[in-house]
Amino acid sequence: MDTKILKLEDFLTEFYESAEFPTGLAESAKYSLLAGGKRIRPLLFLNLLEAFDLELSKAHYHVAAALEMIHTGSLIHDDLPAMDNDDYRRGQLTNHKKFDEATAILAGDTLFFDPFFILSTADLSAEIIVALTRELAFASGSYGMVAGQILDMAGEGKELTLAEIEQIHRLKTGRLLTFPFVAAGIVAQKSTDEVEKLRQVGQILGLAFQIRDDILDVTATFAELGKTPGKDILEEKSTYVAHLGLEGAKKSLTENLSEVKKLLTDLSVTDSSEIFKIIEQLEVKKKNRNIKRNY
Repeated sequence: MDTKILKLEDFLTEFYESAEFPTGLAESAKYSLLAGGKRIRPLLFLNLLEAFDLELSKAHYHVAAALEMIHTGSLIHDDLPAMDNDDYRRGQLTNHKKFDEATAILAGDTLFFDPFFILSTADLSAEIIVALTRELAFASGSYGMVAGQILDMAGEGKELTLAEIEQIHRLKTGRLLTFPFVAAGIVAQKSTDEVEKLRQVGQILGLAFQIRDDILDVTATFAELGKTPGKDILEEKSTYVAHLGLEGAKKSLTENLSEVKKLLTDLSVTDSSEIFKIIEQLEVKKKNRNIKRNY
């Protein structure tokens, strides 16, 4: 396993093993946090810092952990009966199936709030902490993930335009995938112009990620996804595959990932960096039966 993932999981484990936390809440949060997954969001952040020639510190893992916690909290809530109503996530029972619905709701809540405490205790300048807090709240709340989720639910059973689909996923998926790029720029103290270019990279990658997600929903198995496939069809969701066709969606995915690589190169991130390896793993290749969506 990647040493960065090990360090991240050590941090998350240590945090939720604090004697100050109610045991049931800590166990529920840890259950979902440590269920696996590729940790793509924190890895994008950490690897980009290294691409900017920064040596990783504990403070950087504070930021990475905060991001992963919010993402995991969103998965717990997404799986609830009132939302996507799923029984499995990352190959194991969803949080509300393992514990109970009330505990799962509170575990999701704690994974939304604790990240801001963690950010506030990071050994970074006050200016950087404030900027990171602003960006993470922007990506997570009414300007980002939460807004996208309610628009997604409202769109079920309706025939949405491609522009409407992109709006949903720019908020629901894209904002939280944009954060690691913007955060890396802030921590590395890049210029305002460079940070905005990094924001553009994240936005395009977020779109690509959702296109890939839609492709896998109709092509991958339960073992590959770690959750129930075909949910988009059952819930009558408008998707990129529905609008573009499977081959058209694959073509759009490739084009967006190529644009991400080009923009990163323009920012002096070399193709030998770990960032490029992550991006290449997002390609949906023919006859590849080992693709997982446990992000």
